Amino acid sequence: MSKIGLFFGPEKGSVHRVAEKLAAAIGEDKVEMVSVNDASYSDIDKFDKIIFGISTVGKETWDSEYSNTDWSKFFPEVSKADYDGKVVALFGLGDHVTYPDHFVNAMGRLAKELAKKDAKIVGSVDPDDYEFEESEALIDGKFVGLPLDEDFDPELTDERISNWLKSIQAEFGF
Repeated sequence: MSKIGLFFGPEKGSVHRVAEKLAAAIGEDKVEMVSVNDASYSDIDKFDKIIFGISTVGKETWDSEYSNTDWSKFFPEVSKADYDGKVVALFGLGDHVTYPDHFVNAMGRLAKELAKKDAKIVGSVDPDDYEFEESEALIDGKFVGLPLDEDFDPELTDERISNWLKSIQAEFGF
């Protein structure tokens, strides 16, 4: 079995901690952690099974003309990769209290970019157990991946990860 590419950014912080939890739950021997800070499309091309972890940053970043975040640098690389025959899952971090109108929007933007490349995205999540107003990550009435709020709902993270991993287990073969 080939390893699962688990791409995350930024390298320190909540997304990294969640990525480590996912790797531990899947089995660290089955996962290769890849920081998007140092990655390119050729890193994506090495994997048939990919998990992308992204956080939605505050209004000051999405209003700026150029963002200097890890993901803003890596996003163009996502478009260059070949997704033929690959399975992709997403998790996104957001803040449903401070930014209820933009909850996990970055995950939605990433999913839309992947859809342009005909990526097979799995792991949608029902929004019923979440509090928020709007989200670009809602596609056909479901979150396109696993939404998490480490700022205001950290006590829900482990159970949400466990349930989500069960939902993608067959596609990812772990």
